[in-house]
Amino acid sequence: MLIDAQKALVVVIDVQEKLAPAIHELESLLKASELVLKSACELNVPVLVTEQYPRGLGHTIERLKTYYAPGDVFEKLSFSSVGCSPFMAQLKQSGRQQVIIIGIEAHVCVQQTVLELLDERFDVFVVADAIGSRTPENKQLALERMIRSGADVVSAEMVLFELLREAGTPAFKTLSQLLKAD
Repeated sequence: MLIDAQKALVVVIDVQEKLAPAIHELESLLKASELVLKSACELNVPVLVTEQYPRGLGHTIERLKTYYAPGDVFEKLSFSSVGCSPFMAQLKQSGRQQVIIIGIEAHVCVQQTVLELLDERFDVFVVADAIGSRTPENKQLALERMIRSGADVVSAEMVLFELLREAGTPAFKTLSQLLKAD
């Protein structure tokens, strides 16, 4: 199944000020995250954001804040975003069935969210180059488990091209420029 801009929603999990600096290969994760978020914005795909205990871990890093509205941020204490009732209410209210996941940490909050979203019967797409952990081993173990559980693992470029579906559109012209900047 391809990702469909009319059915999809992006979830940014816990890319926070005090946690992000410890993440392995953070810069490449942020670059991939920005590609997904710019694609979502260009194609009117909703974005929801979670923050794990922001009083202790800070808020989402400044670099990502231009891609979502302040009202689309949900504070949580549960590791899984599914455990945050206001987040789940907003997700269900959106009517979107496909959930594109980016964020940290892959083996904790990302994985638990993915597994519980699968239990809730959502189609889940984990963007491998836009998730991370403090160690590459934990990220790899999390990816393997999420795949075994039924999540689709994709790249940021796969998300971009599946959301676009065709060349020659104004959105294609705008978003394809992002790839040339690499």
